[in-house]
Amino acid sequence: MLLAEIARASVDVAGTSSRLSKTKRLAECLAAAAPEEIGLAVSYLSGELPQGTVGVGWAALRDLPESAPDATLELLAVDATISRIQAISGPGSQAARRAELEALYACATETEQRLLTGLFLGELRQGALEGVMVDAVAQAAGVPGAQIRRAAMLAGDLAAVAQSALRDGADGLAGFRLTPLEPVTPMLAQTASDVSSALERVGSASVEWKLDGARIQAHRAGDEIRVYTRNLADITNRVPEIVDTLRGLDVSSIVLDGEAIALRPDGRPHRFQITMSRFGTKSPVEELRKDTPLSPYFFDCLHLDGEDLLDGPAQRRIAALDASLPPAVVVPRVETDDPAVAQAFLDETLARGHEGVMVKSLDAPYEAGRRGSGWLKVKVAHTLDLVVLAAEWGHGRRRGKLSNLHLGARDPAGGFVMLGKTFKGLTDEVLAWQTEQLLARQTRTEGHVVFVRPELVVEIAFDGVQSSPRYPGGVALRFARVKGYRPDKSAEEADTIDTVWAIHADAE
Repeated sequence: MLLAEIARASVDVAGTSSRLSKTKRLAECLAAAAPEEIGLAVSYLSGELPQGTVGVGWAALRDLPESAPDATLELLAVDATISRIQAISGPGSQAARRAELEALYACATETEQRLLTGLFLGELRQGALEGVMVDAVAQAAGVPGAQIRRAAMLAGDLAAVAQSALRDGADGLAGFRLTPLEPVTPMLAQTASDVSSALERVGSASVEWKLDGARIQAHRAGDEIRVYTRNLADITNRVPEIVDTLRGLDVSSIVLDGEAIALRPDGRPHRFQITMSRFGTKSPVEELRKDTPLSPYFFDCLHLDGEDLLDGPAQRRIAALDASLPPAVVVPRVETDDPAVAQAFLDETLARGHEGVMVKSLDAPYEAGRRGSGWLKVKVAHTLDLVVLAAEWGHGRRRGKLSNLHLGARDPAGGFVMLGKTFKGLTDEVLAWQTEQLLARQTRTEGHVVFVRPELVVEIAFDGVQSSPRYPGGVALRFARVKGYRPDKSAEEADTIDTVWAIHADAE
C-alpha cells in the first residue's frame, strides 16, 4: 500500500462531519491494506506513530524539500524510515536525522507531507477518534463492533486487534482476554457539573474520593507482580511500596485499578507534580521511597483468583475489593442515591484537599478503554481571565486556523507572564473568529507561531497550578481549556501572576 492512500483517506475523513461517512472511508482504506500493513494503517489513520515519540519537532521540519509530483512511498518503507530516525543518537545525530527527513520528504507528495508532519508533531486531528476507528475496523472485518471494542480494551492496542480481525475474523479475536500481568486499557469517566445531576444520570451509586494522583493498574499472579501506568507503561521497579501491598494480599491472582498519591504527614495530598516526581527521576528508588512515599488507593477489582469481573456490576467488583484488600488501601466511598449525602461527602473530600468525587453506577460493568456513562467525575475547577499572547497554526481539521493559544497572566509591574498553552475547548466557530481577531493583532511570526498584541481576554478553566521551569513565571496551569472569550474585559482587567501564585500556594 502506498502512503498516498492513507493520506487521501485522512483528507477525506477530515473533510466530512458525518460519522457514517468517516467510518465507511476508513473501512475502505483498511480493507485495501495487506495483512502486514493493517496495524500500521490503523495507527496512521488514528494520528499516531507506532514508535511513539521519535524526536522530530517543528525545528527539524523547517525548510524541507519541495513535494514530489508522484506518489511512490510504500507504507512499510515509511515505517522503517521512521524507526531509523527514532534510533539515531549520539554525536552528529541532528544532522543524521535531518538527512533521513529530507530524503523522506523529497519522495512525498504534498498530501503525504502534510500527513507526515501531522504524525511527527502529534497534531493530526482529522476526526478519526478511537470510537470511529473501532467501527471502521468492525466494518472492514465484518465483525460486530462490540467484539472489536472488547478485544481492543483487553489488548490495549487497536492496531493489533485490527490486524487479527481483518485476517481471521471473529476467530482472530478469541486470543484477546484479560490475563493477569498483561495490562488493559483503563476505563475513563465522563463529567457531571454537580453530584445531584450525576445521581440523576446513574441512580444509586458509589461516591468516592477523586484523587489527584497517578492512575495505576496493579497485577499479581502467584508471586509475580507488575504495576502499570494509565498509558500501560511498566513501573513495577519504581513503586516498591505498592509491590509490597500486593505481596501482602491473601490471593493467588488479582488485577486492581487505582491511584498512587504522595501524601503529607497530615494526610493531605501533595501537589500532583510531587507525586509524578516519583516516576520521572533517575534518583535511587529507596531514597525516593523514603523522601516521597506513595500511598495506593484502589477503587476497582477486575480479576480475582481466576475469575474475570469486568462484565459484572460494579457492586460485585466492590465486594471483591473489600474482601481481598485491607481498608487502608481502598478508596473511601459512600453508597447512596441521596444528593444531600453525596454533597456532604464531596464537601468533606474537598476539605481534605482532594479535587472532587467520582460518582459510579453500582450496576455498571467495567468498560475498559472507554469513557463510560457509568462513571462520572465531579470536581471544582478554577477559572482565570488571561490574555492571549500568541497562537500556533493548526493541523488536520484546524489547518489554516490559529489554534494553540499562548496564555499570559498580567504582571502588576507591567507586561504579561506566560503560563502555558491550550487548544482545548475551541469550537470551529471560535477557531474561525479567533483566527480573524488574532491576525488583526499580529505583531510578528516565528515559524508556526503568530505573536499578537496582548488585547484579547479569554476565560480559562484549569484543574490546578504546578511549578514549571519551562515558563518565565515558574508556574503552569494543569489541564487548561477555553471556556470562552471575554470581550467585556480589557487586558488591564485580566488576572495577575500573583493570583496564580496564590492558587499554587493554597495547594501546598
